[in-house]
Amino acid sequence: MNDPQHITQEENFMKIGIMGAGSIGSVLAQRLSAHGHHVEIANSRGPETIPADVLATGARAVQAADVAADVDVLITSVPLIRVPDLKPLLTGLPADAVVIDTSNYYPTRDGHIAALDRGQVESRWVEEHLGRRVVKAWNAITAQSFVAYANPSGTPGRIAIPVAADDDDDRALGMSLVEQTGFDGFDAGTITDSWRQQPGSPVYCTDLTAEQMPAALGKAIAERSPKRRDLAMHVIAELMGDPTSDLGKDFLVRVNRLIHN
Repeated sequence: MNDPQHITQEENFMKIGIMGAGSIGSVLAQRLSAHGHHVEIANSRGPETIPADVLATGARAVQAADVAADVDVLITSVPLIRVPDLKPLLTGLPADAVVIDTSNYYPTRDGHIAALDRGQVESRWVEEHLGRRVVKAWNAITAQSFVAYANPSGTPGRIAIPVAADDDDDRALGMSLVEQTGFDGFDAGTITDSWRQQPGSPVYCTDLTAEQMPAALGKAIAERSPKRRDLAMHVIAELMGDPTSDLGKDFLVRVNRLIHN
């Protein structure tokens, strides 16, 4: 596998599998293949259901059973409740492949998961069900911001995305790939620390810069984040259900900033 410290435009690119063709997974396929990586993407419904625009920059649609075969990196971008279903698909995943997970726990969508309701770190739960250590990345940005606000490195006000992992090399690789998708990769520490980027935290979907990120991570309060997550979802659902609401641009980010900080 490529050394994450030496991935450049001039050197060999990686083979990346993406499981999940939703809003985040689709943009990841477009951006990472445009950067030069060999990208294959799959969903649960078959390769023929993946839109052509997702493949326009070179990604290839494959069967879910094949997406993890011989990859350097596997990105899982499915609803958290679907994570256990992925375990049988990892039989062809190389032992040294890096797994990057983008999922978040929402009880209104996923149903209540007792371990997470008791405070287990979401990515630890993911690791237990996949049987692999993971990198947590791309979970703390809205799909709208991910599409709209990619910028070259060094752009003033560039949005940062927190990246957590227990292995330093894995985290460095995750940060490098975040950079390649148009955002500052921010070192958010270990998976034990990754609760600070879960829904309801001050960094979650609030479009912060790298300079703003440390203070926001430090302000996170574990017992308050689930309450703020659920409150944000209630407010968003209420306003989106009102046909008279003028929600405007960056509506989700503005709600999250109001509630999470």
